[in-house]
Amino acid sequence: MPSLIMNDPRTEPRSAPDHTAIRGDTRALRLRAKAPLRVSFAGGGTDVAPFPETEGGAVLSATIARYAYGSLTPRPDGAIRISSEDLGVSLEFGVDERLTLDGELDLAKAAACHLGDLAGGERDGYELRIHSSAPPGSGLGSSSAVMVTLVGLLRDRYGLQMDAYQVAHTAHRLERHDLGIRGGQQDHYAAAFGGFNYIEFLGGDQVVVNPLRVRDDTLAELEHNLLLCFTGRTRASDNIIADQSARLAGAELDTVEGLRAQKELATAMKHALLRNRLRDFGALLDEAWEQKKRISPRISTAYIDEAYAAARAAGALGGKITGAGGGGFMLIYCDFDRRRQVAAALTDLDMTVEEITFAPTGLSTWSPR
Repeated sequence: MPSLIMNDPRTEPRSAPDHTAIRGDTRALRLRAKAPLRVSFAGGGTDVAPFPETEGGAVLSATIARYAYGSLTPRPDGAIRISSEDLGVSLEFGVDERLTLDGELDLAKAAACHLGDLAGGERDGYELRIHSSAPPGSGLGSSSAVMVTLVGLLRDRYGLQMDAYQVAHTAHRLERHDLGIRGGQQDHYAAAFGGFNYIEFLGGDQVVVNPLRVRDDTLAELEHNLLLCFTGRTRASDNIIADQSARLAGAELDTVEGLRAQKELATAMKHALLRNRLRDFGALLDEAWEQKKRISPRISTAYIDEAYAAARAAGALGGKITGAGGGGFMLIYCDFDRRRQVAAALTDLDMTVEEITFAPTGLSTWSPR
């Protein structure tokens, strides 16, 4: 099985969790997988160290009908080929080759090496294709959904016994620790579990996913009243998250209080959602955005501020950037009878505005036989 040459001495490959076991080799099967992207309503940033270790974090999020897709086809020639349809990049190597994490398809290389090691090594090769319906830096958790998809595909290839928690944990360790990509934990758990979740981060690897039983009429009304708006700009979240972590380590009051407010708002918005108080939900979304901006001055931009002000003037009750900030997608809540006016105001600012559909399930894997 290929081994990794790590670029950072802090990112040594992790060993298999004790609870991972082999359930039967499925290397002869063609496999498919998809994992949903997510929107985060409140609590973002409280899942990023060191906040969970000191105070415990909480995030309210939901998965949407945009996905990271993967397919795996066996090949008998001892070669592994990985292709990204989004990047137009392919990479081929032998099953015994040493690989360097050099920025080229590193998510897939790390997953291939780690899951192969858990299974005891690779005998034959395969072709692996990946695709996401949102670009990196979109704020929808696309890279983490890709990693969850990869872990799901390779879990099934090797017949590894891994539940949703273990898939999310493995994806998180690979992306955040082995690859050293800054970020929190929420995206991997959202993609693995799917649906509406209140996720608690208790420090270290302690994560509790609480699925929410949201009423059907509440879901329908949310889909009617929410708009997903692309700013036209993607961003690298690393710098924003590094700035947040540095400010938290320095005990800067705005950052600390902003994160504490995010945690409280995640709980308040959960209660509003479960009680079908959607106008309250929209108002809390506005408060969540104001508190989020306190965490780091890099989270918003002049363009984002202008767009949000235009949406509010047109009748929106609330909204926020969906990821770390600086660009990507903005989530806007408005009463349905104001949706056309809000959409027009944002379109006038060159935003792409679309409706939203929620995805009730997380990672799915199957074989077309």
